[in-house]
Amino acid sequence: MPPPSSNLTFPHPEPPGPGDIIQVAPGVVWFRLPLPYQLNHVNIYLIEDDGGWRVVDTGLGTAECRAAWEALLAGPLAGQRLTSMFVTHYHPDHVGLAGWLAERFGLKLTMPRPEYLFALAMMSAPADLGADVHRPFYRQHGLSAQITELILSRGHEYLRRTSGIPNSYHRVQHGDSLRVGGRGFGVLTGGGHSLEQAMLYRPEDRLFFAADQVIAHISPNVSVQAIEPEQDALGTFLRSLRSLRETVAPDVLVLPGHGLPFYGMHTRIDELITHHEQRCAAITAACRLESLSVAGLLPHVFPRKLDEHQTGFAFGEVLAHVNYMLAGGELVLEPGLDGTDRYRLA
Repeated sequence: MPPPSSNLTFPHPEPPGPGDIIQVAPGVVWFRLPLPYQLNHVNIYLIEDDGGWRVVDTGLGTAECRAAWEALLAGPLAGQRLTSMFVTHYHPDHVGLAGWLAERFGLKLTMPRPEYLFALAMMSAPADLGADVHRPFYRQHGLSAQITELILSRGHEYLRRTSGIPNSYHRVQHGDSLRVGGRGFGVLTGGGHSLEQAMLYRPEDRLFFAADQVIAHISPNVSVQAIEPEQDALGTFLRSLRSLRETVAPDVLVLPGHGLPFYGMHTRIDELITHHEQRCAAITAACRLESLSVAGLLPHVFPRKLDEHQTGFAFGEVLAHVNYMLAGGELVLEPGLDGTDRYRLA
């Protein structure tokens, strides 16, 4: 994706180092936890609460992230306590340590219901969401047997990257108000990247906790999964962005799940919308020449070489764009006699 425009402003041009925290606003601190991917970190925020700090997202369920939490509470936050946790969505880098934090520090969980239930499903019924579902899904859309098996060889990574979740939780939904330390934060939700990802908005302080919905340097992954193969995830995501543009003031400090906090919310939303329009244009150009499967469209949308981890994400992204264009009448499905679905211009 092209870099963000110069109209974005980064008040903290350098992220906190390992074991460090940065105060980004009165009563809000920021630190990072490591991820073993090309995107090598996730942002964690703490909001000052009555007698301690409310956690916003948890990090991945790994020994490295657990050790980082322990070091934080023995170092910059020594003598202070965690009061509760607010998890934005079910992805393992955000919910992965919810079970451990609940057990280690007695924290109660607040989370949107669809995100909680899907995390529970992923942890409790992996067979229903595993290879037997994904193998025919990938093959139907043109991935070769070799690439399909490479993707599936990663196994059920969700179980390896999470520590479980508490058996009970407090539900939040769009329009709720969350009280933290005497301050009210409006709860906004948006789909596309996840099911019903939660964000927090404090207009009085010009603060917006964006989770993964609006990030400065990358486009959030918007994918279609085997469990809901005809989902219009991109349409949902774009509607969410336009709704945020109407709801959230342009001068907020955006606190994203990855990357640096920034100013320029509306500019970034416009860039993200344009980015997806460009991907749709690339699909249009490719399908003008011939009917193509999702696998056939991959190099037109992602021309760089992809490993199996990246290929899985890219496949879901391309299918999200295809489903969006099908819903909009721009593409037509052509089921193949070989069992592969292909798409042509309407």
